[in-house]
Amino acid sequence: MTTSNERHVLVIFPHPDDEAFGVSGTIAMHTSSGTPVTYACLTLGEMGRNLGNPPFATRESLPLIRKDELKKAAEAIGITDLRMMGLRDKTLEFEDDDQMVQLVSDLISECNPSLIISFYPGYSVHPDHEATARAVVRAVKKMKKEDRPTLHCVAFSNGHEEHIGNADVVHSISPFANQKMAALRAHISQTAWMLKDLEETLVNGDQPDAAVKFFTEQFWTVDVDQLEV
Repeated sequence: MTTSNERHVLVIFPHPDDEAFGVSGTIAMHTSSGTPVTYACLTLGEMGRNLGNPPFATRESLPLIRKDELKKAAEAIGITDLRMMGLRDKTLEFEDDDQMVQLVSDLISECNPSLIISFYPGYSVHPDHEATARAVVRAVKKMKKEDRPTLHCVAFSNGHEEHIGNADVVHSISPFANQKMAALRAHISQTAWMLKDLEETLVNGDQPDAAVKFFTEQFWTVDVDQLEV
């Protein structure tokens, strides 16, 4: 797998484990090549419904557990600059829009990324995902065109390809599959329900589509001027 050389990659997602499912192989690829990667995780996912399987967390203990899981996942994929931004899970859609944009603008100003990875507004399902995506697009749109980083977005809502077409960036992350699996395992309070099936599927090869989904990470390069958010 080859990718463009990046100056700095800024990853912005709202929840611990958002990075693990769809982009951890790509992050591991960048960190392994020496590219600085900053991951800004906006919340601790403290309102997550999963408490382990069998349950080992409580509503009170879940924030600290997920914080520790996030650190382990970041370590697994080589992230050394992990930012926990302290916003509250499942409330991002109610945050002040200007403050959300300023939060992202401050991160961009500090990190000076050549590439940002986040969700695609309108096609990322969860209200926190959508609020994060809107703030990222608005922050990039405020910048001078010549200064804007490339924006790679993740989309997965039902039927999204009918509206936005196929992804234009597709990474085969097979060389980094172990790191991706380690990141998923790190988030065990949220992933226990699916890990056993996933691991068996990858070993047995009995569900080719699931294997392709695991080993392939895809992104849409977004022109922020074409989006109304």
